[in-house]
Amino acid sequence: MSNIRNFCIIAHIDHGKSTLADRLLELTQTLSARDMENQVLDDMDLEREKGITIKSHAIQMEYLYKGERYKLNLIDTPGHVDFSYEVSRSIASCEGALLVVDATQGVQAQTISNLYMAIDHGLEIIPVVNKIDMDSAQVDIVTDEVCDLLGCQPEDVYKISARTGEGVSPILDAIVEKIPGPAGDPSAPLQALIFDSVFNPFRGVIAYFKIENGSLAKGDKVKFFATGMEYDVEEVGCLKMKLVPTARVEAGDVGYVITGIKSAVEVKVGDTITHVVEPCSEAIAGFEEVKPMVFAGMYPVQADKFEELRAVLEKFKLNDASFFYEPESSLALGSGFRCGFLGLLHLEIVQERLFREFDMDVITTVPNVSYNVYTTQGEVITVHNPSGMPAPTLIDHIEEPYIRAQIISKTEFFGPIMKLCLDRRGTLISQHYITADRIELNYDLPLSEIVFDFYDKLKTISKGYASFDYHLTDFRPARLVRLDILLNGEPADALSTLIHEDNAYTFGRRMCEKLKELIPRQQFDIPIQAAIGAKIIARETVKQVRKDVTAKCYGGDVTRKRKLLEKQKEGKKRMRQIGTVQVPQSAFMAVLKLDS
Repeated sequence: MSNIRNFCIIAHIDHGKSTLADRLLELTQTLSARDMENQVLDDMDLEREKGITIKSHAIQMEYLYKGERYKLNLIDTPGHVDFSYEVSRSIASCEGALLVVDATQGVQAQTISNLYMAIDHGLEIIPVVNKIDMDSAQVDIVTDEVCDLLGCQPEDVYKISARTGEGVSPILDAIVEKIPGPAGDPSAPLQALIFDSVFNPFRGVIAYFKIENGSLAKGDKVKFFATGMEYDVEEVGCLKMKLVPTARVEAGDVGYVITGIKSAVEVKVGDTITHVVEPCSEAIAGFEEVKPMVFAGMYPVQADKFEELRAVLEKFKLNDASFFYEPESSLALGSGFRCGFLGLLHLEIVQERLFREFDMDVITTVPNVSYNVYTTQGEVITVHNPSGMPAPTLIDHIEEPYIRAQIISKTEFFGPIMKLCLDRRGTLISQHYITADRIELNYDLPLSEIVFDFYDKLKTISKGYASFDYHLTDFRPARLVRLDILLNGEPADALSTLIHEDNAYTFGRRMCEKLKELIPRQQFDIPIQAAIGAKIIARETVKQVRKDVTAKCYGGDVTRKRKLLEKQKEGKKRMRQIGTVQVPQSAFMAVLKLDS
């Protein structure tokens, strides 16, 4: 165990984590030159297209240091805030972390929040300043920032260029020297923490784990703590670029296990694996429960594919533990699922992955929250989506959920953050300075105001420095109205939303303008209307595509032209009565980005 090192790479988005991982793989000769490519660990098409890491990637390297062979288990983590749950799981299975900071940009938000997460878990931190070969690099200034953050000396900070490979090899020595080996007991009962899993159509569920105590071998009989289910181990092994089977995986090591589990719901990320014969006394404290920030409905495009969608979401949840779903139904869209996401990018990525990996096309509704509706008959109805709202004449009052939000930021962004919270109907509860340049604000905010784009806005105005946490407090009365969007006179159920009375007009106006750009032109005029009950509050029209029917008239009486135009007008009128308007999926997504 003294020759094992488990470490992850943490940083803000686009600071060069995956490129540094490439250099480490090259130096340890884990991959042959033929297999090597840029960002080799980002194996998903989406990751390459968008240039971001979406999933954590674990890989084992071997390194010879002072004549001894060391096993280095590296986990490359995402940098975007929407995938911070991936980072927390990686940190829980490591003893050390490389903290990478871009020399051209300096310390940024995810750098700080990921660092605090790593310090909370007691990880050994190795600071690295990357991109020193860039013309705009401010190496000394950024080194001082890192020293202030960590309380270390400038000579402790490694200065590298991951792109060219300059200064990377001393990092491998530092990993061996500074990061402690895993502190487990090989002779104790088996305790292994599942930190990720994936579904293979031929072999069932493959669980990735880190062994805290004991060891796991092929043929062992194991049980999962959370579900209590028992299985025979068909295969264990270590994680290289491909899965490499071995006879046994020892304490402190990271590996994978295949037990032939066919049902995705039987494996939970954060669960503990132990032996049936000599089980451990308690489960490993897993990860904190994830809090979804954005809720939206997902419905199959064809109504009869509901069960297929359920099976796909079960398998998808294995690979993305921060995704949450529960069944719901809608009048217009039929049966579907209410899903929870960590942010709007997460929602977009989930939708794209469902289509690419499972060939599942879904309709996504406008994000929302749950409300308590008190009727004039004295009943209380919980409404998840606008279509479940009773008629306005039957509603006595509506209560919406409120949260207590804790925002920590640099003091220079104090003003813009306060303005943002006030615009979102927030009430300041308390404020205090943690240090001279860090402030903590506590606000009461309606949950419906933060699920939309609050988090993204907060990150933008604070240049990524603000951290945000919340917990639900209570339900309070609110003046809410149901805003419907009518296309060609028919309500588009998926675009309906519950909104505060004061914001309804501006939101309806912007929705109509955005939809006018996105809905393709037809042979007839398409009126797009925003309505509250029977009252129309905004309207735009997608103009019809017309053929020039008077082109063949050259000269002659004007009545000939008028006759042709009247005939065309009749045809358009008839067409509009029977015509249907197809709303493209981009229109549903555009609602989320109304400001851009």
